[in-house]
Amino acid sequence: MPDDTDRRLLRHLLAEPGLTTADLAERAGLTTATCWRRIEKMTAAGVIRGQETVIDWRKLGYEVEVSLRFLLDKTHPRAFDEFIAAAREVPEVLAIETFLGRVDVRLNVIARDMAHWQEIYRRRILTLPHIAEIDALMLVGKIHDSDGLPL
Repeated sequence: MPDDTDRRLLRHLLAEPGLTTADLAERAGLTTATCWRRIEKMTAAGVIRGQETVIDWRKLGYEVEVSLRFLLDKTHPRAFDEFIAAAREVPEVLAIETFLGRVDVRLNVIARDMAHWQEIYRRRILTLPHIAEIDALMLVGKIHDSDGLPL
């Protein structure tokens, strides 16, 4: 379990993932060597799984984001596997999530504009296997978006 110093490091990493080890150490009140060892220890333990690049898709011309919720026809024994394999082949799908409950799978999909969205929906989404029902939610705006925990 991380101690207070580890949690302080994690808070700084979440706030500014691009910090160098030296800058991180300074902000956390540690030596660079101690900071590096703690980061390595948390990485080895799986607490830190890596760093990722977050892309602002809107700046690259993708103005439409849709969350699609699917109920699958589970009379087919491989419905989940086949649906997910096919969904992975759609380049505009950013995320695939599975659930327990009324929704089986959710896809987050991006498109350049509404015409591009219609093309993706008709040619790629509606051809996915084992769909019983689809519900679409178009993103209008993000009010709060955080992967951070209260460390």
